[in-house]
Amino acid sequence: MRSKKITLLILLIASYSIVAQQKITLEEIWTGAFRTKGMDELHALKNTNQYTVLDFDRASRSMQIDLYDFETLEKVTTLINTKDFSELESIDSYTFDSSETKILLATHSSPIFRHSFTATYFVYDTKTKSLHKFTNNAIQEPTFSSDGSKIAYAFENNLYVYDTTSKTNLQITQDGQKNKIINGITDWVYEEEFAFVKAFDWNKTGDKIAYIRFDESEVPEFSMDLYNEGLYPSQYVFKYPKAGEKNATVSLHVYDLKTNTSSKINLGNYTDFYIPRIQWTNDANILSAQVMNRHQNNLDLHFIDASSGKTNIVLNEKDNAYIDITDNLTFLSDTSFIWTSEKDGYNHIYHYDKNGKLLNQVTKGNWEVTAYYGFDEKNKTIYYQSVENGSINRDIYSIHISGKKKNRLTSKTGTNDATFSPNFQLFINTYSSATHAPLYTLNDSKTGKELKTIQSNETLESKLAPYNIAPKTFFTLTTEKGHTLNAWSIKPKDFDASKKYPVLMYQYSGPGSQQVANQWNSSNDYWYYMLAQKGYIVICVDGRGTGFKGAEFKKCTYKELGKYEVEDQIDAAKVIAKYEYVDASRIGIWGWSYGGFMSSNCILKGNDVFKTAIAVAPVTSWRYYDSIYTERYMQTPQENASGYDDNSPINHVNKLKGNYLLVHGTADDNVHVQNTMKMIEALVQANKQFDWAIYPDKNHGIYGGKTRLQLYTKMTNFIINNL
Repeated sequence: MRSKKITLLILLIASYSIVAQQKITLEEIWTGAFRTKGMDELHALKNTNQYTVLDFDRASRSMQIDLYDFETLEKVTTLINTKDFSELESIDSYTFDSSETKILLATHSSPIFRHSFTATYFVYDTKTKSLHKFTNNAIQEPTFSSDGSKIAYAFENNLYVYDTTSKTNLQITQDGQKNKIINGITDWVYEEEFAFVKAFDWNKTGDKIAYIRFDESEVPEFSMDLYNEGLYPSQYVFKYPKAGEKNATVSLHVYDLKTNTSSKINLGNYTDFYIPRIQWTNDANILSAQVMNRHQNNLDLHFIDASSGKTNIVLNEKDNAYIDITDNLTFLSDTSFIWTSEKDGYNHIYHYDKNGKLLNQVTKGNWEVTAYYGFDEKNKTIYYQSVENGSINRDIYSIHISGKKKNRLTSKTGTNDATFSPNFQLFINTYSSATHAPLYTLNDSKTGKELKTIQSNETLESKLAPYNIAPKTFFTLTTEKGHTLNAWSIKPKDFDASKKYPVLMYQYSGPGSQQVANQWNSSNDYWYYMLAQKGYIVICVDGRGTGFKGAEFKKCTYKELGKYEVEDQIDAAKVIAKYEYVDASRIGIWGWSYGGFMSSNCILKGNDVFKTAIAVAPVTSWRYYDSIYTERYMQTPQENASGYDDNSPINHVNKLKGNYLLVHGTADDNVHVQNTMKMIEALVQANKQFDWAIYPDKNHGIYGGKTRLQLYTKMTNFIINNL
């Protein structure tokens, strides 16, 4: 009888052990088993103290834009439901007019590049409950005029204006042509590196449209074979200026709807320049334009009289390395403006009058402002996000425009992000950390006090409990050269310091980036937890060149991408190798994109440290990458040949000793598969053995169907077999 009880107890313990150590699978990761709940397409309205969210009803398979009250969080009404309109199958995104009674609805969106897409658009009138398709074409970036009476949009490289009253379309540019002239929409390199698509803007009275014209006739073309389903592959050809090559020639224009004429603005004696931002001021006749030289270390802020065309440079920024473009230019009702700058060594908020005279540096300190949320005119208060509570954390702050009365509005350590109510009395805070899934709360803007919970992810946290994973832990690591770097590690739950573990290092390391951040899990994090369950330690180190620790730390890699960042990963690995519980003979590294450039360099330059490396979609020579990104950090190849070549992995293939997996998609419009093909040929000619995988018709993200599952299965097997 006693032996039966013991046997039963053993079975119960074994049963509990199985439950307590439930294993994460790749199938779970890539089918969305650990997806968080959020607030999709959250828009804070400007005229009423309300916000909207795009909701999906699984039962009816319908989508609706729901209106909520900021103070009560109660649903006020449903503005539109797709089930009421047979012609509207889905809502991909939406924008309001200034009166917030008309909504532009996008459906059947079709991606072009990273940010750009075409879609079918409808106008919905919330008063009359009427839905109207104003063009049968798949168009780009439709935008209401200030009074909602007109919509400007782009189609096939030209700009059009639709009049909602007369229901007529007016074509305002005529010379748009694929791979030659683009009006009002950015070219590939502007979209990717200046992160915007809509290169036009309405003035405050809706009678003028400013737009940038791109003449890319002389920009070299890049072609990609698309294998698709047909008997013969097709070819996609587009303009892509690589480092040192010809950029598009840009010009600034203003179209006057009263006279139906377009005028070109004479910006001055610039050659080979960029216009990374345009924006009308609160004066309907004054347009602002940021103009930057090709080296991107000199920026002029122009105020332009749209009637006379006269320009006035109100602000100039210079930097010994480069200037990052932001969307933080904000015009106030008294004609002054808010601007952010790194000119004192850290990104901070500045207040200027309409003539560019500095009124006040609003924020100061050895920390960075990471987001500007807005200005409460009534209380003269600015709201922003910063890393004042540690570079891996984000908090929300308020401060008087004078620089006084600063108040931290968030109390939980981790990553906080805010959406403010129109009157700035309330904000919806999105909080997460490495140990807390995203939590959406309503907070008071004066005190930061949490008033109500809107959305939590306790269900997901409970779901993760049986997996019994050890959470990510943060620490700092100091290299032998004396550089103190942020890091995190994920260890097996049953970690035993007396054992020796293999280590996989992950990094990205691109200029201004950050991977060591106190926020909730990404898909990759679940993969790392899965590897930890298999007996690996995963470590990430942010080396020099990464962001949010000041300009000096970030910009030290200027003109030598891949030198100091690679040194730091190798030096960090040497420190890690000395940990008593690390098997120094089994340290690997992996990365994607810039991270692939880094992991490739590390297995080559650090061939005595790293046993294994995986590089996904890597740059293998900066000579193959685009002009704006590369030259910002490297100048041109003609000016800095050694900077390009000394740290490009393609030139160090003879140093390969360990296990190397190289992965790329053939339809990568960003980091071209050319990089990998050149690397393969160099490795072949150096008689080096390596593994590689090519994904047909997949872009820089390498996804679609079961692609990610197959890729991560391949990488997992490679790590198990080689680390």
